[in-house]
Amino acid sequence: MDDAAPTQTFAPVERIDGALDAGALVICDHAANGLPAEYRGLGLTEAALGRHIAYDIGAAWLTRRLAARLGAPAVLSTFSRLLIDPNRGADDPTLVMRLSDGAIVPGNAQADAAEVARRLARYWTPYRDALAKTVDAMAATGTAPAIVSIHSFTPLWRGVARPWKIGVLWDRDPRLPEPLLRALADEPDLGPAEIGDNEPYDGALQGDVIDDIATAHGLANALIEVRQDLIGVREHAEAWADRLARLLKPILARPDVHTRTRAFGSRASGKVSGVSERLPAPDRRDG
Repeated sequence: MDDAAPTQTFAPVERIDGALDAGALVICDHAANGLPAEYRGLGLTEAALGRHIAYDIGAAWLTRRLAARLGAPAVLSTFSRLLIDPNRGADDPTLVMRLSDGAIVPGNAQADAAEVARRLARYWTPYRDALAKTVDAMAATGTAPAIVSIHSFTPLWRGVARPWKIGVLWDRDPRLPEPLLRALADEPDLGPAEIGDNEPYDGALQGDVIDDIATAHGLANALIEVRQDLIGVREHAEAWADRLARLLKPILARPDVHTRTRAFGSRASGKVSGVSERLPAPDRRDG
């Protein structure tokens, strides 16, 4: 990385306007594979930066369309997860990856504590702050938002095919995930083996965005993972967004989805009860 100050044209957050009382905030932690110019592509080829190691393929298209269909605000990251992963906790040892799915990341090889702190301040923190401020603004309307987080996953992981077309990840709060899983099960083109309940990952991860923004503050939430070969083309991603909007709208109409509650707590790192009384100020999910 160059020692020069970061370019002033690289904004770490994309915000999409929507009704603050829409009852849902749609977020996308790994929306883009962008890198500020001073990082010189982290020493990777354009092909490498187009892989799942750099971002969640198709997730941004799905997020923007879903937000539009719900009339809801959305917040998306604009920087590659290889620069710094906005969905990792600030003290997570995999916050800046030196090796990802077999690919060495040259630009991260010498990333010391000072460099990680620099990336936290310039990219990770502004994204987390944008989420928290949007939640605060929405809650101020009197309707606490449900958090809908959009990710995508690879069809193959370490040579093993993944059967799921879609997964719903969650911790202890069932208000959004359980009815969504039931609705997905009623879809005629989705068989039981193609719907993941906390697959391909577990939804309880301490310090991740859902834990920090939603679970810790008693907000209903679900993290939705769609397989990348199903949304790698924009029109396909938008078709999935239309389906999810159709399934989510009746769930989001329920009053219980828009209250904060201490009832559920978290499974992450042994946290089993208790959430913050205030709204926020400011296995691994690798593909």
